[in-house]
Amino acid sequence: MSALPHDQTGTDTATADPELEEPRQYEVLLLNDDYTTMDFVVEVLRRFFRKSASQAERLTREVHQRGCAVVAIYPREIAETKVEQVVSYAREHEHPLMCTMRLH
Repeated sequence: MSALPHDQTGTDTATADPELEEPRQYEVLLLNDDYTTMDFVVEVLRRFFRKSASQAERLTREVHQRGCAVVAIYPREIAETKVEQVVSYAREHEHPLMCTMRLH
């Protein structure tokens, strides 16, 4: 019977926990447009990003005044899902609201 592989410290390398890297984080952004109502943006922020009423209103003003705002930061898969959910919901409600993501 062969022995399990060991590193130089005598640790069993087959069961040693490798150092896990933190997943890369992505910012989810809402983009301003001339048609989506501020009330709808507040609704999206509360529904999909669990923002309080005051947080949602502040972020909505930021989107309106600056053209976009980072509304959340997630690992890639979650960020992609949030973008898809927001865009789909906006289209269902006939709003052109755009949502995108970028590396944090």
